[in-house]
Amino acid sequence: MAQLKCGIAGFGKMGQIRAREIAHHPDTVLTAVFETNPDYAANIPSAVTQCQSFDELLNADLDALFVCAFNNVAAIYTKQGLEKGLHVFCEKPPAKTSAELATVIATEADSDRVLKYGFNHRLHYSVSQAKQLIERREFGRLIWMRGVYGKAGSIDYHENWRNFKNYSGGGILMDQGIHMLDLFHHLSGLSFDVTAAQLSKGYWDVDVEDNAFVTLKSGDVIATLHSSATQWKHKFLLEMCFENGFINLDGILSESRSYAPEKLVTGKREFEDITFAMGKPAEQTVWFENDDSWRLEHAEFVAAILNDQPLPNGNSEDALKVLSLIEDIYAVSGFYDN
Repeated sequence: MAQLKCGIAGFGKMGQIRAREIAHHPDTVLTAVFETNPDYAANIPSAVTQCQSFDELLNADLDALFVCAFNNVAAIYTKQGLEKGLHVFCEKPPAKTSAELATVIATEADSDRVLKYGFNHRLHYSVSQAKQLIERREFGRLIWMRGVYGKAGSIDYHENWRNFKNYSGGGILMDQGIHMLDLFHHLSGLSFDVTAAQLSKGYWDVDVEDNAFVTLKSGDVIATLHSSATQWKHKFLLEMCFENGFINLDGILSESRSYAPEKLVTGKREFEDITFAMGKPAEQTVWFENDDSWRLEHAEFVAAILNDQPLPNGNSEDALKVLSLIEDIYAVSGFYDN
């Protein structure tokens, strides 16, 4: 069987990660890249065709397109790729708005091509194990979720394209908080309404939010999120409390390793003994040393193409669900009303 010929639009950090996984998979080969930044273009392998436009990339005899470009062209590139008859893998966020994404989904409905979105956090080993525990109902009914995802920004944070709303569609919530919101959906199996949202520019001189404090509700389950670009020590923490205990995802492995270590902490509630045991149950901690999420995500995409099987993660329904929630958060906060 011939390898799937792949092209990449955008060869920055994510484009290069996708190129690595394309090279590692036996059924895929990178044949063409479109990148306008000469610093990024310098990293394109010599055997790969460097396209001078996105149209040239579309016409480069491809089977699959990887969209790793700015958010303001993500939906356009994805839609055009599907119309060209290509399978498409698009990074998060899927679009700037749900209206943009709706046009992509309409195109997908008229196509027999695979469309996958990049939510690699679902495929971290700590998340996968937590999902298995929840599905087995080992801890009973979910009561609440609390997520913190914060980064320090960088010395040139105010110059990063992600902080220009016309390119990104939003700030830290759209960039990083989207992962935590997707995990809320993925792990709980619920859909949430926004009950309160406060966004701010607490430090960075940018035109998007650098902090988002959000409260969500689904039935009796409450979830809170703090997404921050002023967390000077990088932090990832997702706590989930159930009627019979708790599951905590503490830390997550990344390319920078700055959110490491990654561990899964579980404990069963103990308050039968009111003298000593209450409030300090025995905990079990599992540590993870490897992040194979990029590889596993790529493998899901390829398997869906070659085996004609449904995507277990990152389909367009997942993408629309989380993007619509972000729009609701922005609307409730009123941050962009003026």
